[in-house]
Amino acid sequence: MKTFDHVVKDELGIHARPAGILAKEAKNYQSKVTMKKGDKEVDLTRLMAVMALGVKQGEKVTVSVEGPDEDSACAALKKFFEEQV
Repeated sequence: MKTFDHVVKDELGIHARPAGILAKEAKNYQSKVTMKKGDKEVDLTRLMAVMALGVKQGEKVTVSVEGPDEDSACAALKKFFEEQV
């Protein structure tokens, strides 16, 4: 399993547009991808679940990737978070 932490920089937090892009990106991989904020953890492929976390600017999330393509999935998602969120 691969994990990374990210502090959200976008002033709107993880709103509909980045959440939709994240869900679409996570669906490209065979690995199970989850995102955790506090004690809540959701499947990153589920748009409404990601939005329900209500992640705001300055909050930390932890992304976990587990499966056959976890190395490439983790690298791509980390890059996305650093550039977009």
